[in-house]
Amino acid sequence: MTAPYWLNLDENNFPSVELALQEPDGLLAVGGDLSVDRLLNAYRHGIFPWYSEDQPILWWSPDPRLVLYPSEVKINRSLAKSLRKNLFSIRFDSAFMDVIQACAAPRGDEEGTWITDEMQQAYLRLHEAGYAHSIECWQNDKLVGGLYGIVLGKVFFGESMFSRVADASKIALVSLCAHLAKWDFSMIDCQVDTGHLINMGAVSIPRRDFVQQLDRHTDLLASQEKWSVDKSLLKQLVRHGKINLDDEN
Repeated sequence: MTAPYWLNLDENNFPSVELALQEPDGLLAVGGDLSVDRLLNAYRHGIFPWYSEDQPILWWSPDPRLVLYPSEVKINRSLAKSLRKNLFSIRFDSAFMDVIQACAAPRGDEEGTWITDEMQQAYLRLHEAGYAHSIECWQNDKLVGGLYGIVLGKVFFGESMFSRVADASKIALVSLCAHLAKWDFSMIDCQVDTGHLINMGAVSIPRRDFVQQLDRHTDLLASQEKWSVDKSLLKQLVRHGKINLDDEN
């Protein structure tokens, strides 16, 4: 039998990611469901769902894998200037569903979305279970940008981001990186190559190396508490316009 593999609804196991197709890159399995247990098992092994409304659930593990190491995020002069202007208020987990719905909204000439209603409800369940978090940019009490993702151990698995105001999603990402660096997180999984994230410091690594890092840094223990913003860390970020790991506070 070759990939893609059809998943059994009665069990949450996946085949080895080494068996994923090269074309389309990373397609591993089809079917199953989006239960909390299946999703956690998928992310733990470097697999994520990505499919359209008219498709069955498709599971992917591309090679190479795009990752961002929190302390290595790149902040160019323009973004540093935006940080120093302190235009946004950063919040965590205050509007998770609003963030995911904003990420799901069509962009430009796009029609439809891969973040289907089924996907939105699945990630809401992960959020309620303590595994999914939103990072939000607010301006005049309006949500103008943000991102969401999954946390297992010391790895953040980024899912999607949106921006309604220039630099809002970038500042959300930089704010996330500042906190993750302080919390000793290993990496952010960015899944596949995008010029936007590469410009901010994301790099491609072999899938095998990625999975090895997952083995060292993930676990299924999650806090049931929402994340809290470290205001002193954000003040430092605004002041310096960069992530400074030598915390002055």
